[in-house]
Amino acid sequence: MSDIVREAARKYRNWGTWGADDELGTLNYVTPEVVRRSAQLVRRGVTFSLAIPFDSTGPQINQPRRFNPIHRMILTGPDFTTGAFTRPGGAGFADDMVIMPLQCATQWDALSHCFLDGQLYNGYDANLVSSAGARKNGIEKMARHIVTRGVLLDIPRLQGADWLEPGYAITTADLDAACRAERVTIGRGDALLVRTGQMLMCRRRGGWGDYAGGDAPGLSFHTAGWIHERQIAAVATDTWGMEVRPNEIPDTYQPLHQILIPSMGLLVGEIFDLEALAEDCAREGVWEFQFVAPPLPITGAVGSPINPLAIT
Repeated sequence: MSDIVREAARKYRNWGTWGADDELGTLNYVTPEVVRRSAQLVRRGVTFSLAIPFDSTGPQINQPRRFNPIHRMILTGPDFTTGAFTRPGGAGFADDMVIMPLQCATQWDALSHCFLDGQLYNGYDANLVSSAGARKNGIEKMARHIVTRGVLLDIPRLQGADWLEPGYAITTADLDAACRAERVTIGRGDALLVRTGQMLMCRRRGGWGDYAGGDAPGLSFHTAGWIHERQIAAVATDTWGMEVRPNEIPDTYQPLHQILIPSMGLLVGEIFDLEALAEDCAREGVWEFQFVAPPLPITGAVGSPINPLAIT
């Protein structure tokens, strides 16, 4: 592994910042006052869902570990109308189930999702994430904490393009330019949503292609300091892996993940659908909103599907 990664991990480490037992990381920046202020951003009462559909048409194509959701019915209308199943008084009910990896569609990475040199965020042993689940930094710890100010930075719109090409590394200069153009400041406790347009690209081309696991635009490894300095609570993008792919640093895998999650303790989101929100933000000239995106409190899970909401 490159020494660049380990050096950055030491430089931007938040271990112990909120105590030796902390399992929330940068969500500690989301104080009651931050939540209260976020509510004041609701001016029109318009809500945007930032999730893609959780169904068989999702992006997990030819992936070794992840697959698209499998929806199965347990009880149906015909079960009752044919008399195969009965309840008194003519009542009938439908039930169903879903089988899916927790990170196959719009999702958060828990702080137990990624580790570096055998250690999780706050110095916990990576062996605490076993076949029984995560005994530290599980997603359930975050269940009530993700209500804050959201800010959308639309990088392709800034450049006059529909989308960024795969392999484009979004730099700190890009982020600063978008902040200036949108007249926003990113600060403590914010959820930063970065649009690359890759989801729009896939739709225009008629399919997901290699969206899952392939080349993609995304945040440069060298944005880690920018994110750390601003004390951001969460970052999410409209791509499969949040950071640029191919990765910028040889002989490592997802190096920005290695800094943001196990070292910084930052909440990372992926596969967000930002298209409708981006159009509205551009039309209204307002790029900030209340952001509400709690995970499912699945005990010991290292990620969670979500239906994130931007409320303007």
